[in-house]
Amino acid sequence: MAVIPFKVTACLILFTFTNLPILSSLNTDGLALLALKAAITTDPTDTLASWSETDPTPCHWHGITCINDRVTSLSLPDKNFTGYIPFELGLLGSLAQLTLSRNNFSKSIPSHLFNATTLRFLDLSHNSLSGPIPANIVSLEALTHLDLSSNCLNGSLPASLNKLKSLTGTLNLSYNSFSGEIPGSYGFFPVMVSLDLRHNNLSGKVPLFGSLVNQGPTAFAGNPSLCGFPLQTACPEAVNITVSDSPENPKDPNPVLFPGSVGKVKVKTGSVAVPLISGFSVVIGVVTVSVWLYRKKRRADEGKMGKEEKIEKGDNNEVTFNEEQKGKFVVMDEGFNLELEDLLRASAYVVGKSRSGIVYKVVVGGGGGGGGGGSGTAMPTVVAVRRLSEGDATWKLKEFESEVEAIERVHHPNIARLRAYYFAHDEKLLVSDFIRNGSLYSALHASKKQYLNQTISSAMGLKISAPSNIYLAPEARVSGSKFSQKCDVYSFGIVLMELLTGRLPGAGSENDGEGLESLVRKVFQEERPLSEIIDPALLSEVHAKKQVIAVFHISLNCTELDPELRPRMRTVSESLDRIKLH
Repeated sequence: MAVIPFKVTACLILFTFTNLPILSSLNTDGLALLALKAAITTDPTDTLASWSETDPTPCHWHGITCINDRVTSLSLPDKNFTGYIPFELGLLGSLAQLTLSRNNFSKSIPSHLFNATTLRFLDLSHNSLSGPIPANIVSLEALTHLDLSSNCLNGSLPASLNKLKSLTGTLNLSYNSFSGEIPGSYGFFPVMVSLDLRHNNLSGKVPLFGSLVNQGPTAFAGNPSLCGFPLQTACPEAVNITVSDSPENPKDPNPVLFPGSVGKVKVKTGSVAVPLISGFSVVIGVVTVSVWLYRKKRRADEGKMGKEEKIEKGDNNEVTFNEEQKGKFVVMDEGFNLELEDLLRASAYVVGKSRSGIVYKVVVGGGGGGGGGGSGTAMPTVVAVRRLSEGDATWKLKEFESEVEAIERVHHPNIARLRAYYFAHDEKLLVSDFIRNGSLYSALHASKKQYLNQTISSAMGLKISAPSNIYLAPEARVSGSKFSQKCDVYSFGIVLMELLTGRLPGAGSENDGEGLESLVRKVFQEERPLSEIIDPALLSEVHAKKQVIAVFHISLNCTELDPELRPRMRTVSESLDRIKLH
């Protein structure tokens, strides 16, 4: 028996299921939408009353957006619908957004829905959908946002979700009934993906791999059988593992060892809240992380080399590590009196994420002194710690030390002072002052009066740490690529454009649907009026048009596609100084 293609079958069902006359003038997209109307058993607000088979096109129907008479968006949230999602929606060949959240749709997600391969935004959250996630969801190659939270979905988490290469926004699978382990492949998601797996029935150890290392505990909360960092629950496989019979290796009932160190390294218990922050960050959530550390301490040349703590081999000398595997905590500033344990036990506030790692603000309790707080003070010590992501794990110790020493030598108001660092094979932390200046976004867009006065100073010290690809140089957006100084130059060029235009850097409507860099470059190439892109708030303050144009040219040079064509940051700073003097 011959197999009838999906589209032919779907069209036949459309005509039969919706009881339409054969000569209906409604186009194919309209017929697919009428299948949804027929699948909805309750419509308390008569939202779909305007959906009529006598219309030639569905483009004026409620909740529908079209481009060139093709449906590109179907958005019907909070309508209290009951019913199910029909597979005919997969026939919408130009559909980019599908939002049916906060209704009461039941049954399973139809696999044929994912024949709509142009989908970029899919939100089916807060319904009563059941069953597993269809395997062919990976066909949605353009998908950037996926929210299936607050349903009754079950089965295991699809390991193949990492094949959604365009996913850069939300992946929310929380408040369902998924079971089994978290696939290690989820570590391949970009750092900027907001992963939420809360309140399921997941079990096993949280994989310490890739971008999963950068997730805080809230991403995994509400799964009683999950264990390991960054959760407070120790994994059973680590229980009673001992390295030696030394008294310094207590037989704690709940030890958790560092990745790759089982049976090799002994550590000491302690509550951990690993914190991290950049100078332009603002608190967006509170995280208290607990991890168990079992470690023997050794100090080498105390007083000369500063404070160092190393994870050592067992007393039986059966294991030999190089310096990179041991772990090394070094204080760069003699006035910094905090120990590594102080930082690890402190409360932490997650303030942001970027490709380079998670950003925390760390508050070490009052009265302890150190970190600029001074001995005897009752005030808590607040520091910033950047936990570098897996992508930075290729650093060698000597390279890393050279870099942090270079940062330590730089003194500028726009660079947070480096206080200490920790280096191990699988963990790298930078501890610096916490600067209460809000976020980069608020600095650029909350108040536009002081832009130009801040620009010259920023050129000397600003290093972008944004959670968006917008600030990343094109060559740094490729998986596995390394950052360079020319990447920082590109980022600064984007910020210059924001300063001058007052616009957001993304491809929004205010930028004619393209990125800010593309818009500015096009305006100059086409010799269009400067008034088209200059920030209106600056017009009354701009007294020399040639200076503004000169700064625009600097920003364009900084954002050249070819890194070799971008100037050095010193050259940028000197150029801005010359503009300021004229």
